[in-house]
Amino acid sequence: MANKEFNELLVDNADFLKPFAVNLTKNSESANDLYQETLYKALANSEKYNTGTNIKAWLFTIMRNIFINDYRRNAKRKTILDSTPEDYLINLKQVSVANTAESSLREKEIQTAIENLPETFKVPFRLYFEGYKYQEIAEYLQEPLGTIKSRIHFARKLLKEQIRRY
Repeated sequence: MANKEFNELLVDNADFLKPFAVNLTKNSESANDLYQETLYKALANSEKYNTGTNIKAWLFTIMRNIFINDYRRNAKRKTILDSTPEDYLINLKQVSVANTAESSLREKEIQTAIENLPETFKVPFRLYFEGYKYQEIAEYLQEPLGTIKSRIHFARKLLKEQIRRY
């Protein structure tokens, strides 16, 4: 299928994605972002579309997968998404005050341990720690998937050894 034909097919079927995006995200801003990213991924992967198959189902699958991956990435980062303007109510019932001195010292020690990792282990480990999947890291660093997995494994192992000392 030629690019022009695919683009026309995409434009003709793109409007069906907007309500689905709103249904998934429950937020118009996030829905617009999801919609745009879906169209971008569809255009970037147009060669993977098989002519004659249901393009709506293909687009819905792309959108759903993007939404799920973003949700998992945000959950891994432990991001709290709160759309209410009363943000101060989140911690209203807390009566104890946390001692941040010890935790900040521990965090500095961990950051130092990460910085002391060899560069080949540090970069994939940081990306993994930020919530990227193994496959995404492998594509970004242009390395085989097995190599990325083993580097992250060895980085964890080195960090465990260094942190046990403390």
